[in-house]
Amino acid sequence: MTKRTSDGGRSGATGSETTSRPKGRSLRPLAGLLPFLAAYKGRVAAAIVALVVAALATLAVPLAVRRMIDFGFSEDNARFIDQYFGMLLVLVLVLALASAARFYCVTWVGERVVADLRKAVFARITELDLAFYEQVRTGEVLSRLTADTTQIKAAFGASASIALRNLVLFVGAVVMMFVTSIELSGLVIAALPVIMAPLVIFGRWVRRLSRRAQDSLADTTAMASEILHAIPIVQAYGHQRSERDRFAAATDDVFEAERRRTGARAVLTACIIFFTFASVVTVLWYGARDVLAGELSGGELSQFVLYAAFAAGAVGELSQVWGEIQLAAGAGERLAELLAVRPRIVAPARPRPMPEPPRGEVVFENVHFAYPTRGHERALDGMSFRIAPGERVAIVGSSGAGKSTVFNLIMRFYDPQSGRVLVDGVDARDADPDDLRRRIAYVPQEPVVFSATARENIRYGRTDASDAEIEAAAEAANATEFIAAMPDGFDTAFGERGVRLSGGQRQRIAIARAVLREAPILLLDEATSALDAESESKVQAALERLMRGRTTLVIAHRLATVAGADRILVVDGGRIVAEGRHDDLIRQDGLYARLAALQFAEPGSAAAEAGEGERLRDRISAPSA
Repeated sequence: MTKRTSDGGRSGATGSETTSRPKGRSLRPLAGLLPFLAAYKGRVAAAIVALVVAALATLAVPLAVRRMIDFGFSEDNARFIDQYFGMLLVLVLVLALASAARFYCVTWVGERVVADLRKAVFARITELDLAFYEQVRTGEVLSRLTADTTQIKAAFGASASIALRNLVLFVGAVVMMFVTSIELSGLVIAALPVIMAPLVIFGRWVRRLSRRAQDSLADTTAMASEILHAIPIVQAYGHQRSERDRFAAATDDVFEAERRRTGARAVLTACIIFFTFASVVTVLWYGARDVLAGELSGGELSQFVLYAAFAAGAVGELSQVWGEIQLAAGAGERLAELLAVRPRIVAPARPRPMPEPPRGEVVFENVHFAYPTRGHERALDGMSFRIAPGERVAIVGSSGAGKSTVFNLIMRFYDPQSGRVLVDGVDARDADPDDLRRRIAYVPQEPVVFSATARENIRYGRTDASDAEIEAAAEAANATEFIAAMPDGFDTAFGERGVRLSGGQRQRIAIARAVLREAPILLLDEATSALDAESESKVQAALERLMRGRTTLVIAHRLATVAGADRILVVDGGRIVAEGRHDDLIRQDGLYARLAALQFAEPGSAAAEAGEGERLRDRISAPSA
């Protein structure tokens, strides 16, 4: 799951890189689950007690059978027959109750461990920084969170219960075999290497195939997630058939991987059962000769055979669940890899407190930054600027110039390779990321809307907000009208990823969330790009009220939205190549003027002239006046 990047950090790897992993040959990955088990020592102890009691009850049955055969079948001992069968019924009752208790306790622990494991994995993936998600597909992470934990659940539930019962029964039966007859037990021990060899040889094979099957399933899940998220594009371009074929081929690959794993398990099971019971038949034949020679009683041979059958049956059952345990080991390895990934962006051991009250100052000091997945290609190359509290600053430039990177560094989604990013005089790397981000309200270009209700979506901006505050934020963002028109008003669920909303409505929900945040720093990334002209005018007025008294940074490709800014930073190639007000930049006839000419000028006109810039500014500033 993890690999080394060019800068030495650890980051996620996709399912396609599983071939580079070392091939595991043990159940060691399951040891990582021991801390989860340790949290429920009482239940584990109860399961062990029930397990031992059930095993002892089972192992007592051959003793009663021996006494019946050797001493019970005569008229003089008829009374003992009733007692033996009465005791057998008591043993059966104890066995039934102990087995039920064992099954319940083991299954409960398995369910609880898997639930805790899922929570731990989800908590970890929510902590991982954006660099991780640049290199791993979300679908694969979801596969590990669901399919792999489900596999562990199966192993720790029924499979663990069966495995533990048969392991204890096997040990107890072997001990009693030696108590009954050392000679016959020696023959069984001599046959053990033949019985265990398939477990060792085929077990490794099964585990490798299990890991391959899980990786194939993860890749298929990732593919399905990607296709479903892009279903409008798939249908718009008529690729339903090709995507179905691609998914069908991937599904067939999963089937083939599962078929090979199942075939390997079948071979393993056949070998174990054959060699186990063949050894029992051989021992029985040898013991029968001893009975005929008078060296062993019929009861003793029956007792030994029962214990040998118990041991053989236990080995057979273990071979049946061995594949499940191997599969769980593969799942545990994949989950362990995910839990082992450490986020790069963490709070320092002693975070520096942010000053109170917040001012909203942002400073970049000679910042150099390159994304981990893009080698040495610098997104920012020595960028420096200062934004004073309450100042409105626009950042413009062509795509890939570094505008969004500025926002990413302010919110400390990444750390610069050199230079400093300061918020209210505190280096972002010295502050707790949560404290830093509480001072920021962010409206992305592609708004995120959850499947929750309108009220819950807006409350995401500030979880302690009252209903009245939520409704006021919606009003400020021009969202009240369309929310009120919905069947349940603010209690209407928006559907997955806000599927019931238009693009403009989703944007207004994101703006309402930022309004509710009441943060001193406001980051707007094309916040009105998805609105129609009428809604844009209303939201611009709402944003004008929101920006008062707050430090505001606006990323805009549409220069019409930034003409009234206090200052405009023109970015190109990760550097600030010009800055000033709209009119000044138009007159400089630089990059900003060329961008303005491309967007607003009629073909053949000189849009860089100051008069054109003045008219543009007046036109844009009018709605918010």
